[in-house]
Amino acid sequence: MKKLPLFLSLGLAALGFAGLADAQTAAASAPAASAVAAAASAVVDAASAVASAPVPNKGDVSWMLVSTILVIMMSIPGLALFYGGLVRSKNMLSVLMQVFVTFSLIVVLWALYGYSLAFTEGNAFFGGFDRLFLKGVFDPIKGEFATAATFSKGVVLPEIVFVVFQATFAAITCCLIVGAFAERMKFSAVLLFMVLWFTFSYAPIAHMVWFWMGPDAYTGKEVVDAMNAKAGLIWQWGALDFAGGTVVHINAAVAGLVGAYMAGKRVGYGKESMTPHSLTLTMVGASLLWVGWFGFNAGSALEAGNSAALAFLNTFTATSAAVLAWCLGEALMRGKASMLGAASGAVAGLVAITPAAGNVGIMGAILIGFIAGLACLWGVNGLKKMLGADDSLDVFGVHGVGGIVGALLTGVFNTQVLGGPGMVTDWVTGTVGSAGVMDQLIIQAKAVGVTVIWSGVVAAVSFKIVDLVIGLRVSEEEEREGLDISSHGETAYSK
Repeated sequence: MKKLPLFLSLGLAALGFAGLADAQTAAASAPAASAVAAAASAVVDAASAVASAPVPNKGDVSWMLVSTILVIMMSIPGLALFYGGLVRSKNMLSVLMQVFVTFSLIVVLWALYGYSLAFTEGNAFFGGFDRLFLKGVFDPIKGEFATAATFSKGVVLPEIVFVVFQATFAAITCCLIVGAFAERMKFSAVLLFMVLWFTFSYAPIAHMVWFWMGPDAYTGKEVVDAMNAKAGLIWQWGALDFAGGTVVHINAAVAGLVGAYMAGKRVGYGKESMTPHSLTLTMVGASLLWVGWFGFNAGSALEAGNSAALAFLNTFTATSAAVLAWCLGEALMRGKASMLGAASGAVAGLVAITPAAGNVGIMGAILIGFIAGLACLWGVNGLKKMLGADDSLDVFGVHGVGGIVGALLTGVFNTQVLGGPGMVTDWVTGTVGSAGVMDQLIIQAKAVGVTVIWSGVVAAVSFKIVDLVIGLRVSEEEEREGLDISSHGETAYSK
């Protein structure tokens, strides 16, 4: 019994040492456990980040691909046939070639450097070279596609889809210019001019009007000024151009008018008959343009949603109103409405509603179309005589006048007071409101003015360079023979 306290003491000591050892083991294992927990947390966070990253919606992607196909159809065959039917039969093939090859040329240039100059961060006038040769749009090693912003927070497209959609815009814009100097320009001169003008006019105007950092960049009020400063100049002003009134139509029309002046008038102009050789083909071309224009305008919403639906309906109604207005104007002027007039009216309405398509209400669109129909009728008659240029296929009279009318009236009918959808006034919260009509009209006029001056100067310099290098016009003998034979050694029709 005397030894019991000793055994108890030894036992307690042993338990104490064991407890101390366990405590030391636990202390030693704590950092490892923390590291494991931290690693697990990092994995969860990474997985969460991947899960929360915006994923393109298949419906939006499908709509954009369909829209792209429709815009391609606008150019080839739509614009090619519309223009081809308006020239004399001996020049039909040359116009088809100029449109077809110009379209192909610009698509390649767009992939090489045009997209990067237009839609990457640079300065207020030009983009940078981040997407030169489309690097970064797709990573073949990782199998990853970059995404591009739309107009809604958290909604994206595969950037490659945006690239190809915008490529069609660049291409058709250059093709539009062809109509102004049709039937007399060298084929090589056309192509060299397109390279210069596309590089120094189309790409920067597209950047100035359409480039911005996207809605997701506006994470708080403290970054708004910085994000706005990275946008193109005309975007910073707040100008509205839904699908290309300035970028496409005014831009191309001014270049075409300059080309008509610098190339000079066609041999026999004003003395010989130069009537369209096939109004049937012109009507077919105009119809294809109209159908394709739904992709052009409604596709510019970048999403298959309400904005696209509004642009679709506005494109439908404005064009119809312009057809009626042109026919009415012709009937009052000449006593008869013509097929050529109806087709021209359709194009006038399509042009005018382009900047307004998703930016105005339904009644506003009808008014824009009707006003544009009458304005463009004057443009190809009264204004054309005043300007004194041989604008062969009335590029400026329709696309220039219609584009200016549409761009200015967008500023009027965008306001919610007149049934328009208004505009986003705060990209952080997505708040929609309306600017004062006069304030917005002044902004629209500034955008038009910059486009006219920029395109005009670039076109004049480009045509002069081409004239010095290879000459602009074919010889008088070749022109009288017709460009089909003299430039391409083929004819559109067998005799």
